[in-house]
Amino acid sequence: MPVAFLNFMEVTMNGLMAGVLYALVALGFVLIYKASGIFNYAQGVMALFSALTLVGIMEGQVPFSHLINAILGTEIHHFGWHINAFFGILFTMVVMVGLAYCVQRFVFRHLVGQEPIILFMATIGLAYFMEGLGDLMWGSDIKTLDVGLPQGGSLAIENLTVGLAAEGARYYGMYIDKLDMVATVVAAILVVALVLFAQYTKQGRAMRAVADDHQAALSVGISLNFIWILVWSLAGFVAIVAGVMWGAKSGVQFSLSLIALKALPVLMLGGFTSIPGAIVGGLIIGVGEKVFEYQFGPMLGGATENWFAYVLALLFLVFRPQGLFGEKIIERV
Repeated sequence: MPVAFLNFMEVTMNGLMAGVLYALVALGFVLIYKASGIFNYAQGVMALFSALTLVGIMEGQVPFSHLINAILGTEIHHFGWHINAFFGILFTMVVMVGLAYCVQRFVFRHLVGQEPIILFMATIGLAYFMEGLGDLMWGSDIKTLDVGLPQGGSLAIENLTVGLAAEGARYYGMYIDKLDMVATVVAAILVVALVLFAQYTKQGRAMRAVADDHQAALSVGISLNFIWILVWSLAGFVAIVAGVMWGAKSGVQFSLSLIALKALPVLMLGGFTSIPGAIVGGLIIGVGEKVFEYQFGPMLGGATENWFAYVLALLFLVFRPQGLFGEKIIERV
């Protein structure tokens, strides 16, 4: 095979794996928006907060240790024990469910019936509150998240693909990161599980009923409070997975919260109310930005991945505002 074609295949495969991670982040937005009509600006900060909490629990760090030491004059930082990744993730899930309950109990329960812009502003406030809380609890230094995921390129794939090039060509095989491969498999399993949950479980059907009509759902005995806590808990679980994958790849730092911005073009392409749309939109963005950078990046000065997704989303907003799978909004006056 020509080396150029093999390079194109490598770029496409890396784009697909990145797209699955984008879709995973976008799913958190879709779940909350479908059930409550709230665009959750805090989804990226939830991923950051869950990753910070996981690292803190695994390393036995004392929450609010800097504040405690400043007030009491002590030097307490760690409990002196460590927890493995499995139990750390379980404890983090408990924290995120508790956070979901608090968000519904103390914030959004008091904003029922308000305008969408007010709910959106509430999620912005929630995002900054959680970012400050995470800083206060666990510190602002960059942390290493080690949950046992493999690192580095896959030698097996390099050895398997090195012989695909034409004889005599200077080709050394495809570079596919092992962490990206594991993250893709985990994200794909989670996406499938969420789709099956939404389609075939009693709670999933109730969630879809609430998304269609709040008043009709209430009339048949569905608890809106329970559904919203469930949805925020699911979004928190998605945030844990996203935080673990991105944190293991680039370290747990406060720039991790910006991954939410990457999900916005995905939502614009796929539609804010469609789980399959989030998946397809993520794949389109992932492959599109990698291929565009490979084909046109050198001619445009490089770094096209920083803006390609937003330009593509802008084109969709012009010609199909509801996205590929979104429902057309028809208002009769």
